[in-house]
Amino acid sequence: MFLTITTTGTRERPATDLGFLLHKHPDKAQTFSTTHGTAHVLYPEATAERCTAALLLEVDPVALVRRGKGKGSGGAPDSALAQYVNDRPYAASSLLSVAMSTVFKSALRGVCQAMPERAATPLPLRIEVPALPARGGAELVRKLFGPLGWDTIEAHPVALDGQFPEWGDSRYVRLTLEGRLRLADALRQLYVLLPVLDDAKHYWVAPDEVDKLLRSGEGWLAGHPEQKLITSRYLSRRWGLTRQAMERLELVRLAESDDLDVEDVDNAVDETKDTDERPVPLAEQRRAAILDALRTAGASSVLDLGCGQGQLVQALLKDVRFTDVVGVDVSVRALAIAARRLRLDSMGERQARRVTLFQGSLTYTDKRLTGYDAAVLSEVVEHLDPPRLPALEYAVFGSARPRTVIVTTPNVEYNVRWETLPAGHVRHSDHRFEWTREEFRTWAATTAQRHGYDVEYVAVGDDDPEVGPPTQMAVFTQKDRNEAKAA
Repeated sequence: MFLTITTTGTRERPATDLGFLLHKHPDKAQTFSTTHGTAHVLYPEATAERCTAALLLEVDPVALVRRGKGKGSGGAPDSALAQYVNDRPYAASSLLSVAMSTVFKSALRGVCQAMPERAATPLPLRIEVPALPARGGAELVRKLFGPLGWDTIEAHPVALDGQFPEWGDSRYVRLTLEGRLRLADALRQLYVLLPVLDDAKHYWVAPDEVDKLLRSGEGWLAGHPEQKLITSRYLSRRWGLTRQAMERLELVRLAESDDLDVEDVDNAVDETKDTDERPVPLAEQRRAAILDALRTAGASSVLDLGCGQGQLVQALLKDVRFTDVVGVDVSVRALAIAARRLRLDSMGERQARRVTLFQGSLTYTDKRLTGYDAAVLSEVVEHLDPPRLPALEYAVFGSARPRTVIVTTPNVEYNVRWETLPAGHVRHSDHRFEWTREEFRTWAATTAQRHGYDVEYVAVGDDDPEVGPPTQMAVFTQKDRNEAKAA
């Protein structure tokens, strides 16, 4: 099992800097023990103009078989075909990925104390893998490496037997990659994609593999067009782990699209405390007002958009007239807490058929949101930056188009009545704005007119004669088709 990494340089920036980046001296041949064999690092050439580092992994097939026994589908997947004679010692696979993580651990993390600026700079790289199993052929190789910044991707199929060309090609390719990339990025891509192309792992895939995948896929996997295939194959098609990884990658993608950190997107919940507003009776009054509006509208299928910890979903499930309840939130943590609150893992089959939780962003259209009687945005809109409101408006009113939409939001004028709230502060640290009654009504009326809805306003909480209620609610009802066309 063999892999070479080549770079070029000048007298001022010698190619032998590769030794510093890999933490392996070009003048030495080094040997390392791995779980399934011995890894060797050597330099076939090392000059200022050109330097090549080679990783050679000698696999012990006997040890591979012994370690695979008793591990079901997680152990030595190809050894079932031939116990001691197989392609594992020769073809690049997850065995080589594990060797890379052992031998080039610091390089994979992009750490180089001797030359930190060199580690952060793209280098002219040429990577060659003489025998790479590719279930999907050369076309899949190009699909996986193509979006990652390589200038040249050559995947030449290896013939089954050069003496008998009529036998056709094997499932192996000779891979050559050329381009300017950071060394750490190139190594992380190989670490993930070698076992993906092989479509087999020699060890049991545990939950911590999700973290490994996300670490190695940082900066490229979230936006990769073949993300689903990569994730599924890397995690050996374990659906639970694949779904978890896809949810976290979607969070990364949403954060990148808004130029935010993941923590800023997934910050809706503090697991140590409840996010109901204080005092609690106001939160209960708000849910009661929403439930009354839904019952009046005759809704049976309801979307809770921005469901948070699932308090409203829980209240909806207590009323049998709501037969299809869906909670949607961008925060994975919030959904996990909601699942625990609802006890989804121990819920009866009949009750479980009534509820669904899934991750989604309310600023993007989503076909999963169509076809419902009603949608609720309870204390949600104020968590968005104002420029993102038109996107939410279209996703809910223009694309999903439920018959009834209920929106609640704080009334900023009432904030002066909160004795514990400093002047000029909003009620929650993540609120991007809070509307006055006039501002809320202006937005609601404009939205209703634009998308063919009527709107009514409901005060929630004690309606102060001077500053109004603490929470304001708008109930949008879709006009009939003819009336909407006329409007």
